[in-house]
Amino acid sequence: MLSLTRRFSHFIAAASLALGALAPTMASAAAEFVSIKGASVNVREKPSTRSATLWELGRGYPLQVTQRQGQWLKVRDFESSLGWVHAPLTAKTPHMVITARSANLRSGPGQNFKRVARLEQHEVVRTLKHSGGWAQVRRENGQQGWISKRLGWGW
Repeated sequence: MLSLTRRFSHFIAAASLALGALAPTMASAAAEFVSIKGASVNVREKPSTRSATLWELGRGYPLQVTQRQGQWLKVRDFESSLGWVHAPLTAKTPHMVITARSANLRSGPGQNFKRVARLEQHEVVRTLKHSGGWAQVRRENGQQGWISKRLGWGW
């Protein structure tokens, strides 16, 4: 009986590890993202233009949608701060915000490629494509390169 119990607990532990490894992938795949369309958009406390403004975000800033209510989206940012934005002020254009203190912008998708620039924390970049754990991005000034996806948040 002890052997069966031990095997069962090993099975449960292995299954938990396997599911834990898949959970971020499944959550990312199911997550809906939007980005700010206008030059500046207010994120509000409630789904109304009469509601208090919590913060203001600039063009391209990525947000994850957690709920919909009419023309309003309840969203969260990379710090999990929640608020509401008017859906027509958002777009389905993929962007990332740099969450690391800085990130190397490289000429190709890997650490072996030459660094072409340094991105600063909170800089917003347009995502062009993905390759493994890397994203090809374009800065506001038009400069393009690759960053490790773990250094940013968005899609």
